[in-house]
Amino acid sequence: MNRDQELLAAAALTAFKLNGQFLELAEHLARPAGVTVAWWQVLGAVLGEPLPVPAIAREMGITRQAVQRTADVLAERGLAEYRDNPAHRRAKLVAITSEGRAAIRGISPHHARHAAELVSVLGADQLTEAVAALTKLSGALDALDLSD
Repeated sequence: MNRDQELLAAAALTAFKLNGQFLELAEHLARPAGVTVAWWQVLGAVLGEPLPVPAIAREMGITRQAVQRTADVLAERGLAEYRDNPAHRRAKLVAITSEGRAAIRGISPHHARHAAELVSVLGADQLTEAVAALTKLSGALDALDLSD
């Protein structure tokens, strides 16, 4: 393996580990609020504005089918609702309800505590740099030619 391959492998393995760590933290934060991580992902994607399922899937990096199943459950439980989409008659928009916002607010106290702990360990500047590096890495991965 050459140096470039070693760097890619190291980045991927670190990202896989981070993914597991973030999922574990997310479960820890979401459980007391009565939501799952999947529910939190979809609700979080539509906090700012209603979005169609494909846009949520792209934003969250998950499949459309997974988003559709989750959105259906959220709608059944009253945490989200489907709205007409003026841009596309068949692709409904997923919108968070007041009950969904309340569930997300239930996550906030634990989220704030763990965020403060992380900042106290890393420092705000170093965490900001880490987020910037991860964002840049994500953009670079998006630009890769995966057509082969």
